[in-house]
Amino acid sequence: MKAYVFPGQGAQFIGMGKDLYDNNPIAKEMFEKANTILGYRITDIMFAGTEDELKQTKVTQPAIFLHSVILAKTLGENFKPNMVAGHSLGEFSALVANGALSFEDGLKLVYQRAMAMQKACEAQPSTMAAILGLDDIIVEEVCGSIADVVVPANYNSPGQLVISGSIDGIDKAIEQLSAKGAKRALKLPVGGAFHSPLMEPARNELAAAIEATPFSRPICPVYQNVTASAVSEPSKIKENLIAQLTAPVKWTQTVQNMIADGCNDFTEVGPGKVLQGLIKKINKEAQAVSA
Repeated sequence: MKAYVFPGQGAQFIGMGKDLYDNNPIAKEMFEKANTILGYRITDIMFAGTEDELKQTKVTQPAIFLHSVILAKTLGENFKPNMVAGHSLGEFSALVANGALSFEDGLKLVYQRAMAMQKACEAQPSTMAAILGLDDIIVEEVCGSIADVVVPANYNSPGQLVISGSIDGIDKAIEQLSAKGAKRALKLPVGGAFHSPLMEPARNELAAAIEATPFSRPICPVYQNVTASAVSEPSKIKENLIAQLTAPVKWTQTVQNMIADGCNDFTEVGPGKVLQGLIKKINKEAQAVSA
């Protein structure tokens, strides 16, 4: 069985999508439609902007979504998934690719999500940190023992967990986790505490937009971040998508469940190769390639 997986924030790079735009008329038309929907030429930033421009959440998220969804579209008849999943933002790309959401509605939701997250980040200074080389349970226990907001945010692969919270909470967690023997415990260059309770204002804002957007029954199940299990019911997909902003991304569990359900072939659709690396760490036998 074949799975397609879609990356999240952090996979962006200057020049992303330019080859698609230059060489594929369908891709060019979709990029231009996106420029119109967004009201500015995001393609100018993607193809030839600065790192700082591309790094802004309100630009990064739609840019990665566009690269991923348009790449999936250009695969044409070759795009035949038995299952899909996306890492955080990538879940929106997965839902457009599997037919649960239209391209236009997906882009509008991603842009609203990005703007709401940016606003939440600016309202309360917060951050994230990568913790390498410790069992999940140790990280969970340390986070739970700290009075400030600090929670597990991304279960990326065994021994690689990202935590999220207030700046004080993250500083205390880094100190304690280093003392517990973490190989690395380092702050990430992000502007906020994604997938934590500090994203509650963004979740409330996005919930209204998701509820008002029509979702269809997809062509194949999506393994959602919040549950790590297969979902096809539109109302359940919406519910999990809303919960995702303040809940952890269970990527390790998602990949394990996809393999348990018969997946033996993963294709990453979008910029970079982050997910392929994580999949190989989760299961050395798994086949993972780029689209």
